Amino acid sequence: MIRGGHVDVAIMGGLQVDESANLANWAIPGKPLLGVGGAMDLASGVRKLIVTMTHTSRDGAAKIVPECTLPLTAVGAVSVIVTELAKFRFVDGRLTLVEVMPGATLDDIRARTTAQFEVRV
Repeated sequence: MIRGGHVDVAIMGGLQVDESANLANWAIPGKPLLGVGGAMDLASGVRKLIVTMTHTSRDGAAKIVPECTLPLTAVGAVSVIVTELAKFRFVDGRLTLVEVMPGATLDDIRARTTAQFEVRV
């Protein structure tokens, strides 16, 4: 089903998403890991990939970044990112802020996002 392109939408967690819609969600260097499993097939084979994650890591580092530094799960596959601060879409190939979550501000989002993004809220 997945490899045949029969899955329309998938929702996955993420460790990083970058400006090119790349997803890293399976390995952190120096940490024990179980392997990518089916995440690569699912992320690459689905028509629309929604990534949900916290906006920053536990140490406060941005997770929406110019370029992923962690091993990639899928290249150019992310359609939507949802965090506790914001909702982003890739519009015409550009990372675009489309919604500010209740209690967050545009300044909060800018301070915690190292990737370049357009604003269309």
